Amino acid sequence: MTVPVSELIRQDLAAKPDGILEQVAESRGVPMQAVLDCLSPEVAMRVPGDLYQEIWQDLTEWGEITLVVHTRDGVFECAGSVPPGAEGRGYFNIHGETPIGGHLRMERCRTIYFIDRPFFGRRSCSVQFVNEEGSVMFKIFVGRNEDRSLKMDQVVRFDELRKKYRQAA
Repeated sequence: MTVPVSELIRQDLAAKPDGILEQVAESRGVPMQAVLDCLSPEVAMRVPGDLYQEIWQDLTEWGEITLVVHTRDGVFECAGSVPPGAEGRGYFNIHGETPIGGHLRMERCRTIYFIDRPFFGRRSCSVQFVNEEGSVMFKIFVGRNEDRSLKMDQVVRFDELRKKYRQAA
């Protein structure tokens, strides 16, 4: 009898609830979305990707966050404020005076996840944008203070945004 991959993922998550989700996806040969979908509803909430502009706009008001791009080859982290963005020439263009800028193919954003889970023993809150193939395009994490605690004003914003979309679903 073959065990479904989703059950194997849940076993992996139970064995290491604060581990690296990308490692679970890679070890099981699945896209990250398969792992995100195995997280409990208290940990992960999913909304349609076409809400990205509305969510992005809210994120511009959070202050300094950490933007993460995680691939098999490395993890890129950038601390800064989320600048406003606008559609143009097939991209969602983000320009600002912060280190965060670029051009995103947001029409490929299929889903957005609000993730609130431990990461190496500490609470971690992120908004993760997932593409058509189920890979995470990028993540925006609630910022941390010098003592590594979460910025509580951003936690409040995160919780409010998640609640808003939970009620709308």
